[in-house]
Amino acid sequence: MIRSTSYKGKKVAVFGLGLTGISAALSLASGGADVFAWDDNDASVILARENGVKVENLAKVDWSLFEALILSPGIPDNLPKPHWTAIKARKYNIPIICDIELFAREINLLPPEQKPKVIAITGTNGKSTTTALIGHILSYCGKDTEVGGNIGQGILSLQRMHAGKHYVIELSSYQLERTNSLRADAAVLLNLSPDHLDRHGEFNNYCNVKKKIFNNQLQEDTSVIGVGTDSTKLIFSDLTAKNGRRIIPVSANKSLGRGVSVVSSKLYSNINGKCVEICDLSKAKALSGRHNHENAAAAYASIQSLGLNIKEIGEAILSFPGLPHRMEKLGFASAVMFVNDSKATNSDAAMQALSTYSNIFWILGGMSKSDGIEPLIPYFKNVSKSYLIGESALQFHKTLTKYKVNHKISGTLEKAILCATRDAIQSELPNPVVMLSPSCASFDQFENFAVRGDTFRSHVNKIINLFSQQENKVSIY
Repeated sequence: MIRSTSYKGKKVAVFGLGLTGISAALSLASGGADVFAWDDNDASVILARENGVKVENLAKVDWSLFEALILSPGIPDNLPKPHWTAIKARKYNIPIICDIELFAREINLLPPEQKPKVIAITGTNGKSTTTALIGHILSYCGKDTEVGGNIGQGILSLQRMHAGKHYVIELSSYQLERTNSLRADAAVLLNLSPDHLDRHGEFNNYCNVKKKIFNNQLQEDTSVIGVGTDSTKLIFSDLTAKNGRRIIPVSANKSLGRGVSVVSSKLYSNINGKCVEICDLSKAKALSGRHNHENAAAAYASIQSLGLNIKEIGEAILSFPGLPHRMEKLGFASAVMFVNDSKATNSDAAMQALSTYSNIFWILGGMSKSDGIEPLIPYFKNVSKSYLIGESALQFHKTLTKYKVNHKISGTLEKAILCATRDAIQSELPNPVVMLSPSCASFDQFENFAVRGDTFRSHVNKIINLFSQQENKVSIY
């Protein structure tokens, strides 16, 4: 655990006792703070107490005593409606921060020779894959590496800081919103498209929050920007005009005169006036699709200045095992391949999967984002049939009817899987794919996208096992 000492001897409120809240409370307490932690959920309070957190009902304490409120990133302090703890904090001019800010302050307290390296990643889509890929590359190349933030463990649950340590951190817009002093040795912005506008109000506000990842960087630091969206191109131009650091553009759409790009599945680096081939991404089983090629380009750009062996980096990229719920190939039943893309919670993310495959039997639906599935219209040609689940079913039914896409309203994920599997097998199409790529949040039917993806995997594995048993019986006789 990382000890958070910036509030030593002071009283601090912590609200939201999930993984990050519990780790923040324990980190602050181990650093000498007097912590008052609470949650509106009784089960979370019990879990925190069992983990050694001092819990105290924040509705019944004197808020004028607090020096800070550590508010769980998922809890709003402004839009769509400020949480009651945020209202209390503002009444007493108490700063509202998150665990990432505590992490940043601990690094800032260290002398230069003891500071770890920090690689931070954000963007609308691809954050988790890129973060995990960078962590994989660094570990493969022998670096002492920890991965956390918006992926895996809470940042303060990671091992203690020291020189030679490399922290690879995924950052959501919610976390960046409450982080002010983080300096990243390498900061990565992958892409931007409208998302979480209920929280940020306008797309421009969302973009400005994401840009905070570049704050506090010095001239020797590296900024990596995917130039595949108009918004990120503008940010790239703005940072380049300021000329205050090394700025590396990345693209999987075209060759760059300077930067890191993917052309015909080959990853090329052209940063110092010499073009070098890093690896052939067609051999990377977990990095199929243009979006994953861009993730690989961003990963390489973020670590290219660390003096790692280029051959080893290429080997590491090709050996990356991938992440669950992100175009995760589950296996085959007969000729049908199953793909779990539950993490595709918006149309921009689903677009990546729909553009990668053809003859798709597409399961989608849930809590729709503001743009629905209209941005996916150019990719409907790759869909053989769609299966609608969740509260967005009627909305998507109208869109698919308008564009003459064969579909049915299944309602539940289990029914959609069974119908899609039957139709894919009977279709006799070449290389049919049954794919969960919902283009929606999961909260209408599932606790989160991971539970949705796990449910899909569980049902699919039963189908795959059943077909495997039948094939074995046939082979015996």
